[in-house]
Amino acid sequence: MKKKLLSMMLSMLMVGSTLAGCGSTASAPTGTSTAATGTETKNETTVNDTAVPAAAKGDIKIGVSIWSSTDVLGSQCKMILDEAAEALGVQVQYVDQGHVSEKVTASVEQLCAAGCQGIIICNSSDTEMASAIKTCNDNGVYLAQFFRIINSENSADIYQAAVDSEYYVGAVHENEPENGEKLVQILLDKGDRNIGLIGWEQGDATWLGRWEGYKAGVEKWNAAHPDDQAVLSEPQYAGTSSEGGSKAAEALMSANPDLDALIPAGGGGDPLQGAIAAVERAGKTNDIDIVSTDFLPDLGERLGNGSMAGESGGHYCDPLFAFMAVYNAIQGNYSDFGGKFEDIKFPYLYVASPEDYKDYEKYFVDQLPYTSDELVEMSKLDIEGLKAKAAALSIEDAAARSGK
Repeated sequence: MKKKLLSMMLSMLMVGSTLAGCGSTASAPTGTSTAATGTETKNETTVNDTAVPAAAKGDIKIGVSIWSSTDVLGSQCKMILDEAAEALGVQVQYVDQGHVSEKVTASVEQLCAAGCQGIIICNSSDTEMASAIKTCNDNGVYLAQFFRIINSENSADIYQAAVDSEYYVGAVHENEPENGEKLVQILLDKGDRNIGLIGWEQGDATWLGRWEGYKAGVEKWNAAHPDDQAVLSEPQYAGTSSEGGSKAAEALMSANPDLDALIPAGGGGDPLQGAIAAVERAGKTNDIDIVSTDFLPDLGERLGNGSMAGESGGHYCDPLFAFMAVYNAIQGNYSDFGGKFEDIKFPYLYVASPEDYKDYEKYFVDQLPYTSDELVEMSKLDIEGLKAKAAALSIEDAAARSGK
Protein backbone atom coordinates (compact mmCIF):
# COMPACT_ATOMS: atom_id res chain seq x y z
CA MET A 1 0.00 0.00 0.00
CA LYS A 2 1.42 3.35 -0.94
CA LYS A 3 1.13 6.53 1.08
CA LYS A 4 -1.45 8.95 -0.26
CA LEU A 5 -3.08 6.26 -2.49
CA LEU A 6 -6.48 6.66 -0.93
CA SER A 7 -6.21 10.43 -0.76
CA MET A 8 -5.31 10.72 -4.46
CA MET A 9 -8.05 8.40 -5.60
CA LEU A 10 -10.73 10.05 -3.52
CA SER A 11 -9.68 13.47 -4.78
CA MET A 12 -10.26 12.25 -8.33
CA LEU A 13 -13.66 10.90 -7.29
CA MET A 14 -14.77 14.30 -5.95
CA VAL A 15 -15.73 15.62 -9.37
CA GLY A 16 -17.04 12.33 -10.70
CA SER A 17 -19.17 11.47 -7.69
CA THR A 18 -21.94 13.89 -8.60
CA LEU A 19 -22.33 12.08 -11.93
CA ALA A 20 -21.90 8.56 -10.62
CA GLY A 21 -24.53 6.04 -11.58
CA CYS A 22 -25.13 2.36 -11.21
CA GLY A 23 -23.15 1.55 -14.34
CA SER A 24 -20.00 3.56 -13.61
CA THR A 25 -16.68 2.07 -12.58
CA ALA A 26 -14.18 3.35 -10.00
CA SER A 27 -10.43 2.86 -9.99
CA ALA A 28 -9.30 0.12 -7.64
CA PRO A 29 -5.93 -1.14 -6.45
CA THR A 30 -6.25 -4.51 -8.23
CA GLY A 31 -7.86 -3.40 -11.49
CA THR A 32 -11.34 -4.37 -12.55
CA SER A 33 -13.29 -5.60 -15.51
CA THR A 34 -16.76 -4.23 -16.02
CA ALA A 35 -19.83 -5.94 -17.41
CA ALA A 36 -23.34 -4.61 -17.82
CA THR A 37 -24.35 -6.50 -14.70
CA GLY A 38 -21.57 -5.56 -12.31
CA THR A 39 -17.87 -5.22 -11.65
CA GLU A 40 -15.66 -8.17 -10.87
CA THR A 41 -12.10 -8.48 -9.59
CA LYS A 42 -10.78 -11.47 -11.53
CA ASN A 43 -7.62 -13.54 -11.86
CA GLU A 44 -6.91 -11.69 -15.11
CA THR A 45 -8.21 -8.20 -15.67
CA THR A 46 -8.00 -5.44 -18.23
CA VAL A 47 -6.55 -2.05 -17.32
CA ASN A 48 -6.16 0.56 -20.07
CA ASP A 49 -6.82 -2.19 -22.65
CA THR A 50 -3.82 -4.23 -21.45
CA ALA A 51 -4.31 -7.68 -19.95
CA VAL A 52 -2.49 -8.00 -16.62
CA PRO A 53 -2.48 -10.74 -13.99
CA ALA A 54 -4.28 -9.72 -10.81
CA ALA A 55 -2.73 -10.34 -7.42
CA ALA A 56 -5.84 -12.12 -6.15
CA LYS A 57 -6.03 -15.74 -7.23
CA GLY A 58 -8.23 -18.31 -5.53
CA ASP A 59 -11.32 -20.41 -5.66
CA ILE A 60 -13.40 -18.26 -3.29
CA LYS A 61 -15.69 -15.68 -4.85
CA ILE A 62 -17.63 -13.16 -2.75
CA GLY A 63 -20.30 -10.87 -4.15
CA VAL A 64 -20.94 -7.31 -2.99
CA SER A 65 -24.43 -5.85 -3.44
CA ILE A 66 -23.98 -2.12 -2.83
CA TRP A 67 -25.90 1.07 -3.61
CA SER A 68 -22.85 2.42 -5.51
CA SER A 69 -19.22 1.41 -5.69
CA THR A 70 -18.28 4.79 -7.19
CA ASP A 71 -19.71 7.50 -4.92
CA VAL A 72 -17.75 8.91 -1.99
CA LEU A 73 -18.49 6.25 0.62
CA GLY A 74 -18.99 3.39 -1.82
CA SER A 75 -15.59 3.92 -3.42
CA GLN A 76 -13.95 3.84 0.02
CA CYS A 77 -15.73 0.57 0.80
CA LYS A 78 -14.60 -0.88 -2.52
CA MET A 79 -11.01 0.10 -1.88
CA ILE A 80 -10.74 -1.65 1.49
CA LEU A 81 -12.61 -4.71 0.17
CA ASP A 82 -10.33 -4.95 -2.86
CA GLU A 83 -7.33 -4.71 -0.54
CA ALA A 84 -8.69 -7.57 1.61
CA ALA A 85 -9.51 -9.64 -1.48
CA GLU A 86 -5.98 -9.21 -2.76
CA ALA A 87 -4.46 -10.10 0.61
CA LEU A 88 -6.58 -13.27 0.89
CA GLY A 89 -6.61 -14.36 -2.75
CA VAL A 90 -10.36 -13.92 -3.13
CA GLN A 91 -12.34 -12.91 -6.22
CA VAL A 92 -14.89 -10.13 -5.68
CA GLN A 93 -17.84 -9.17 -7.86
CA TYR A 94 -19.74 -5.91 -7.32
CA VAL A 95 -23.30 -5.09 -8.29
CA ASP A 96 -24.42 -1.47 -7.95
CA GLN A 97 -28.16 -1.53 -7.21
CA GLY A 98 -28.86 2.14 -6.40
CA HIS A 99 -31.00 1.13 -3.41
CA VAL A 100 -33.81 0.42 -5.88
CA SER A 101 -35.76 -2.37 -4.21
CA GLU A 102 -36.21 -4.67 -7.21
CA LYS A 103 -32.54 -4.20 -8.14
CA VAL A 104 -31.46 -5.05 -4.60
CA THR A 105 -33.27 -8.38 -4.67
CA ALA A 106 -32.18 -9.07 -8.25
CA SER A 107 -28.54 -8.40 -7.30
CA VAL A 108 -28.57 -11.34 -4.90
CA GLU A 109 -29.97 -13.65 -7.57
CA GLN A 110 -27.37 -12.35 -10.00
CA LEU A 111 -24.46 -12.90 -7.66
CA CYS A 112 -25.64 -16.41 -6.79
CA ALA A 113 -25.91 -17.20 -10.50
CA ALA A 114 -22.39 -15.83 -11.01
CA GLY A 115 -21.00 -18.51 -8.69
CA CYS A 116 -20.41 -16.51 -5.53
CA GLN A 117 -20.16 -18.68 -2.43
CA GLY A 118 -20.87 -15.70 -0.21
CA ILE A 119 -22.51 -12.28 -0.53
CA ILE A 120 -22.37 -9.12 1.54
CA ILE A 121 -25.23 -6.68 1.02
CA CYS A 122 -26.22 -3.13 1.85
CA ASN A 123 -29.98 -3.37 1.37
CA SER A 124 -32.39 -0.43 1.39
CA SER A 125 -35.22 -1.95 3.45
CA ASP A 126 -35.89 -4.98 5.62
CA THR A 127 -38.42 -6.38 3.16
CA GLU A 128 -35.68 -7.04 0.61
CA MET A 129 -33.93 -9.31 3.08
CA ALA A 130 -36.78 -11.84 2.99
CA SER A 131 -36.01 -12.51 -0.68
CA ALA A 132 -32.25 -12.27 -0.18
CA ILE A 133 -32.24 -14.81 2.63
CA LYS A 134 -34.45 -17.25 0.70
CA THR A 135 -32.30 -16.94 -2.43
CA CYS A 136 -29.13 -17.62 -0.46
CA ASN A 137 -30.73 -20.53 1.42
CA ASP A 138 -31.86 -22.05 -1.88
CA ASN A 139 -28.39 -21.71 -3.40
CA GLY A 140 -26.29 -22.55 -0.34
CA VAL A 141 -24.67 -19.11 -0.37
CA TYR A 142 -23.57 -17.32 2.82
CA LEU A 143 -25.03 -13.84 3.38
CA ALA A 144 -24.10 -10.93 5.64
CA GLN A 145 -25.36 -7.36 5.81
CA PHE A 146 -23.22 -4.24 6.11
CA PHE A 147 -24.39 -0.78 7.26
CA ARG A 148 -27.69 -2.51 7.98
CA ILE A 149 -29.49 -4.72 10.49
CA ILE A 150 -32.97 -6.25 10.34
CA ASN A 151 -35.36 -4.64 12.83
CA SER A 152 -36.35 -7.43 15.21
CA GLU A 153 -39.61 -5.68 16.19
CA ASN A 154 -40.93 -4.08 12.99
CA SER A 155 -39.76 -6.96 10.80
CA ALA A 156 -40.10 -9.85 13.22
CA ASP A 157 -40.82 -12.50 10.55
CA ILE A 158 -37.82 -11.48 8.45
CA TYR A 159 -35.60 -11.33 11.53
CA GLN A 160 -36.73 -14.85 12.46
CA ALA A 161 -35.94 -16.05 8.94
CA ALA A 162 -32.42 -14.72 9.43
CA VAL A 163 -32.15 -16.46 12.81
CA ASP A 164 -33.34 -19.76 11.34
CA SER A 165 -31.14 -19.62 8.24
CA GLU A 166 -28.08 -21.85 8.00
CA TYR A 167 -26.55 -19.31 5.61
CA TYR A 168 -27.33 -15.91 7.12
CA VAL A 169 -24.05 -14.99 8.85
CA GLY A 170 -25.02 -11.73 10.55
CA ALA A 171 -25.09 -7.94 10.34
CA VAL A 172 -22.38 -5.29 10.69
CA HIS A 173 -23.79 -1.88 11.52
CA GLU A 174 -23.46 1.29 13.58
CA ASN A 175 -25.46 2.69 16.51
CA GLU A 176 -27.55 5.04 14.39
CA PRO A 177 -29.75 6.60 17.12
CA GLU A 178 -26.61 7.52 19.06
CA ASN A 179 -25.08 8.89 15.86
CA GLY A 180 -28.14 11.09 15.27
CA GLU A 181 -28.09 12.48 18.80
CA LYS A 182 -24.41 13.35 18.64
CA LEU A 183 -24.77 15.17 15.31
CA VAL A 184 -27.75 17.20 16.54
CA GLN A 185 -25.78 18.11 19.65
CA ILE A 186 -22.98 19.53 17.49
CA LEU A 187 -25.53 21.89 15.90
CA LEU A 188 -27.20 22.82 19.18
CA ASP A 189 -23.83 23.59 20.75
CA LYS A 190 -23.14 25.96 17.84
CA GLY A 191 -26.38 27.85 18.60
CA ASP A 192 -28.53 26.43 15.79
CA ARG A 193 -32.25 26.10 16.53
CA ASN A 194 -34.03 25.80 13.14
CA ILE A 195 -32.81 22.52 11.67
CA GLY A 196 -33.80 21.17 8.26
CA LEU A 197 -33.65 17.42 7.66
CA ILE A 198 -32.86 15.60 4.42
CA GLY A 199 -33.49 11.84 4.24
CA TRP A 200 -32.64 9.44 1.42
CA GLU A 201 -35.10 6.53 1.16
CA GLN A 202 -38.31 6.14 3.16
CA GLY A 203 -38.32 2.92 5.16
CA ASP A 204 -34.55 2.44 5.12
CA ALA A 205 -33.62 1.03 8.54
CA THR A 206 -30.40 3.02 8.86
CA TRP A 207 -32.13 6.28 7.95
CA LEU A 208 -34.91 5.57 10.44
CA GLY A 209 -32.35 4.93 13.19
CA ARG A 210 -30.60 8.23 12.52
CA TRP A 211 -33.91 10.10 12.38
CA GLU A 212 -34.82 8.61 15.75
CA GLY A 213 -31.57 10.01 17.12
CA TYR A 214 -32.05 13.48 15.63
CA LYS A 215 -35.52 13.71 17.16
CA ALA A 216 -34.33 12.42 20.52
CA GLY A 217 -31.51 14.96 20.60
CA VAL A 218 -33.87 17.85 19.92
CA GLU A 219 -36.42 16.58 22.45
CA LYS A 220 -33.78 16.29 25.17
CA TRP A 221 -32.55 19.80 24.44
CA ASN A 222 -36.05 21.26 24.53
CA ALA A 223 -36.85 19.50 27.81
CA ALA A 224 -33.73 20.99 29.39
CA HIS A 225 -34.11 24.46 27.81
CA PRO A 226 -37.80 25.52 27.92
CA ASP A 227 -36.90 29.10 26.99
CA ASP A 228 -34.57 28.15 24.14
CA GLN A 229 -36.45 25.70 21.95
CA ALA A 230 -35.10 23.98 18.83
CA VAL A 231 -37.17 22.79 15.86
CA LEU A 232 -36.42 19.85 13.55
CA SER A 233 -38.26 19.86 10.22
CA GLU A 234 -40.00 16.91 8.67
CA PRO A 235 -37.63 15.24 6.20
CA GLN A 236 -37.28 16.15 2.56
CA TYR A 237 -36.27 13.01 0.65
CA ALA A 238 -33.32 13.19 -1.73
CA GLY A 239 -32.66 9.62 -2.83
CA THR A 240 -28.93 8.97 -3.18
CA SER A 241 -28.07 11.60 -5.79
CA SER A 242 -26.38 14.99 -5.62
CA GLU A 243 -29.28 16.52 -7.55
CA GLY A 244 -31.72 15.13 -5.00
CA GLY A 245 -29.74 16.62 -2.14
CA SER A 246 -29.62 19.98 -3.88
CA LYS A 247 -33.37 20.09 -4.52
CA ALA A 248 -34.16 19.01 -0.95
CA ALA A 249 -31.93 21.75 0.49
CA GLU A 250 -33.49 24.35 -1.78
CA ALA A 251 -36.98 23.29 -0.69
CA LEU A 252 -36.08 23.51 2.99
CA MET A 253 -34.45 26.94 2.60
CA SER A 254 -37.47 28.20 0.66
CA ALA A 255 -39.94 26.91 3.25
CA ASN A 256 -38.06 28.37 6.23
CA PRO A 257 -36.19 31.69 5.81
CA ASP A 258 -34.93 31.32 9.41
CA LEU A 259 -33.28 27.96 8.71
CA ASP A 260 -29.86 27.95 10.38
CA ALA A 261 -28.82 24.29 10.04
CA LEU A 262 -29.16 21.31 7.70
CA ILE A 263 -28.71 17.60 8.28
CA PRO A 264 -28.37 15.62 5.03
CA ALA A 265 -28.75 12.28 6.79
CA GLY A 266 -26.52 10.29 4.44
CA GLY A 267 -26.99 8.22 1.32
CA GLY A 268 -23.35 7.72 0.36
CA GLY A 269 -22.10 11.31 0.27
CA ASP A 270 -23.67 12.56 -2.96
CA PRO A 271 -26.83 14.06 -1.35
CA LEU A 272 -24.56 15.93 1.08
CA GLN A 273 -22.51 17.37 -1.76
CA GLY A 274 -25.69 18.52 -3.50
CA ALA A 275 -26.97 20.15 -0.32
CA ILE A 276 -23.67 21.97 0.25
CA ALA A 277 -23.73 23.24 -3.34
CA ALA A 278 -27.30 24.54 -2.90
CA VAL A 279 -26.36 26.42 0.28
CA GLU A 280 -23.32 27.90 -1.46
CA ARG A 281 -25.42 29.03 -4.45
CA ALA A 282 -27.83 30.70 -2.05
CA GLY A 283 -24.94 32.58 -0.45
CA LYS A 284 -25.78 31.11 2.96
CA THR A 285 -22.60 29.22 3.81
CA ASN A 286 -22.01 31.48 6.82
CA ASP A 287 -25.67 31.31 7.91
CA ILE A 288 -26.46 27.59 7.68
CA ASP A 289 -24.41 24.97 9.53
CA ILE A 290 -24.33 21.51 7.97
CA VAL A 291 -23.63 18.19 9.67
CA SER A 292 -23.93 14.76 8.12
CA THR A 293 -22.67 11.18 8.03
CA ASP A 294 -20.18 9.75 5.46
CA PHE A 295 -16.90 11.67 5.35
CA LEU A 296 -16.20 13.70 2.23
CA PRO A 297 -12.68 13.51 0.79
CA ASP A 298 -12.22 17.28 1.30
CA LEU A 299 -13.76 17.34 4.77
CA GLY A 300 -10.76 18.99 6.40
CA GLU A 301 -10.98 21.91 3.98
CA ARG A 302 -14.73 22.20 4.43
CA LEU A 303 -14.47 22.26 8.21
CA GLY A 304 -11.99 25.08 7.77
CA ASN A 305 -14.08 27.20 5.38
CA GLY A 306 -17.33 26.65 7.27
CA SER A 307 -19.23 24.72 4.60
CA MET A 308 -19.34 21.78 7.05
CA ALA A 309 -19.87 22.13 10.81
CA GLY A 310 -19.23 18.50 11.73
CA GLU A 311 -19.56 14.95 10.49
CA SER A 312 -19.63 11.35 11.57
CA GLY A 313 -17.95 8.75 9.42
CA GLY A 314 -14.73 6.86 8.99
CA HIS A 315 -16.85 3.71 8.86
CA TYR A 316 -15.87 2.44 5.42
CA CYS A 317 -14.32 -0.61 7.13
CA ASP A 318 -17.82 -1.76 8.16
CA PRO A 319 -18.22 -3.98 5.05
CA LEU A 320 -14.72 -5.35 5.64
CA PHE A 321 -15.96 -7.15 8.75
CA ALA A 322 -18.98 -8.55 6.90
CA PHE A 323 -16.54 -9.74 4.22
CA MET A 324 -14.31 -11.42 6.80
CA ALA A 325 -17.27 -13.17 8.44
CA VAL A 326 -18.52 -14.51 5.10
CA TYR A 327 -14.98 -15.53 4.10
CA ASN A 328 -14.66 -17.64 7.25
CA ALA A 329 -18.09 -19.16 6.77
CA ILE A 330 -17.11 -20.26 3.26
CA GLN A 331 -13.88 -21.70 4.62
CA GLY A 332 -15.86 -23.74 7.14
CA ASN A 333 -14.16 -22.02 10.06
CA TYR A 334 -17.39 -21.23 11.89
CA SER A 335 -20.04 -23.53 13.27
CA ASP A 336 -23.49 -23.41 11.68
CA PHE A 337 -25.51 -20.20 11.96
CA GLY A 338 -29.00 -21.57 12.37
CA GLY A 339 -30.76 -20.48 15.55
CA LYS A 340 -28.81 -17.27 16.18
CA PHE A 341 -28.26 -13.77 14.85
CA GLU A 342 -24.72 -12.43 14.90
CA ASP A 343 -24.64 -8.67 15.51
CA ILE A 344 -21.31 -6.88 14.90
CA LYS A 345 -21.36 -3.23 15.95
CA PHE A 346 -18.98 -0.77 14.36
CA PRO A 347 -18.04 2.64 15.82
CA TYR A 348 -18.41 5.99 14.11
CA LEU A 349 -15.67 8.60 14.26
CA TYR A 350 -16.75 12.21 14.86
CA VAL A 351 -15.04 15.43 13.75
CA ALA A 352 -16.15 19.03 14.27
CA SER A 353 -12.99 21.02 13.46
CA PRO A 354 -9.98 20.95 11.11
CA GLU A 355 -7.88 19.81 14.08
CA ASP A 356 -10.19 16.84 14.67
CA TYR A 357 -9.76 15.83 11.05
CA LYS A 358 -5.95 15.87 10.88
CA ASP A 359 -5.34 12.60 12.72
CA TYR A 360 -8.18 10.91 10.85
CA GLU A 361 -6.61 12.00 7.58
CA LYS A 362 -3.24 10.62 8.61
CA TYR A 363 -4.44 7.12 9.43
CA PHE A 364 -7.58 6.65 7.30
CA VAL A 365 -7.01 8.80 4.19
CA ASP A 366 -3.27 8.96 3.60
CA GLN A 367 -3.21 5.21 4.19
CA LEU A 368 -5.69 2.44 4.85
CA PRO A 369 -6.12 1.64 8.56
CA TYR A 370 -5.04 -2.00 8.09
CA THR A 371 -1.99 -3.43 6.33
CA SER A 372 -2.16 -6.55 4.15
CA ASP A 373 -0.58 -8.59 6.94
CA GLU A 374 -3.16 -7.30 9.42
CA LEU A 375 -5.95 -8.21 7.02
CA VAL A 376 -4.62 -11.76 6.78
CA GLU A 377 -4.51 -11.99 10.57
CA MET A 378 -8.04 -10.58 10.82
CA SER A 379 -9.27 -13.34 8.49
CA LYS A 380 -8.30 -15.91 11.15
CA LEU A 381 -10.54 -14.42 13.87
CA ASP A 382 -13.74 -16.06 15.02
CA ILE A 383 -16.99 -14.07 15.26
CA GLU A 384 -16.28 -12.86 18.77
CA GLY A 385 -12.80 -11.83 17.69
CA LEU A 386 -14.23 -9.88 14.75
CA LYS A 387 -16.69 -8.15 17.08
CA ALA A 388 -13.87 -7.08 19.37
CA LYS A 389 -11.70 -5.98 16.44
CA ALA A 390 -14.51 -3.88 14.96
CA ALA A 391 -15.34 -2.24 18.28
CA ALA A 392 -11.68 -1.35 18.82
CA LEU A 393 -11.16 0.58 15.59
CA SER A 394 -10.50 4.26 16.25
CA ILE A 395 -8.02 6.94 15.28
CA GLU A 396 -6.03 6.03 18.41
CA ASP A 397 -6.11 2.33 17.53
CA ALA A 398 -4.90 2.98 13.96
CA ALA A 399 -2.16 5.28 15.25
CA ALA A 400 -0.94 2.69 17.78
CA ARG A 401 -0.77 -0.07 15.18
CA SER A 402 0.94 2.20 12.68
CA GLY A 403 3.65 3.10 15.18
CA LYS A 404 3.80 6.64 13.78
